[in-house]
Amino acid sequence: MEQSGKRRWGLWLGIALTVPLLLLAAYTWLVLHWSYSTGERAGYVQKFSNKGWVCKTWEGELAMVSMPGTMSEKFYFTVREEAVAAKINNSLGKKVTLTYAQHVGIPTTCFGDTEYFVNDIKVIE
Repeated sequence: MEQSGKRRWGLWLGIALTVPLLLLAAYTWLVLHWSYSTGERAGYVQKFSNKGWVCKTWEGELAMVSMPGTMSEKFYFTVREEAVAAKINNSLGKKVTLTYAQHVGIPTTCFGDTEYFVNDIKVIE
């Protein structure tokens, strides 16, 4: 009788640990694949680096200038795709338009330091 009780307790402990992990994984997948907003920002990429101890992501800073002589506003962004990162590295110093998707509520910074994920870049001639 005592052995059966231990097995039941072990089963409930396993369920109690597995269900929250599955819910967290489902939530993370959802916020990474469903964007809150999308848009474009134009300016000059002034900082772009591959960061992270375990989870490496490309993190950047876009200086947006509305009028010459005014203070620039900074747009911080993350790039997860190597092909997009290579395109950004090739366009440093040029005026660009970044296409991004905003993902709100990501539970960890392992996917990126910001909630703005850049998925395309165009050089403005």
